[in-house]
Amino acid sequence: MSRTVSPIEPAKCNDMSEVRAGVDSVDAQLVELLAVRFAYMDAAARIKTERNAVRDEARKLQVLKNVHDAANGSDIPVELVADLWERLVEASIAYELDKWDANRVR
Repeated sequence: MSRTVSPIEPAKCNDMSEVRAGVDSVDAQLVELLAVRFAYMDAAARIKTERNAVRDEARKLQVLKNVHDAANGSDIPVELVADLWERLVEASIAYELDKWDANRVR
């Protein structure tokens, strides 16, 4: 019989089941947020009229700077967050390119 534990804040965790419940809760929230982020990629693929507009290096740099600045103001490893976002942005660009192509093949 598994025990269901409601997530509590990390500093108040007393055992691993509480930690795991919190991590699982955060992971579920992150997936929901990623779904919203990728829905914006769908919108961008629909709105952009030129395929070469999908990769916008200036915008990529701005997104990475925004995230770097946000991470810098928190108690998490900035370089780890920067690496994660680099991967996320590149995955988003690839996704948007696929969507852009799919929207125009009829």
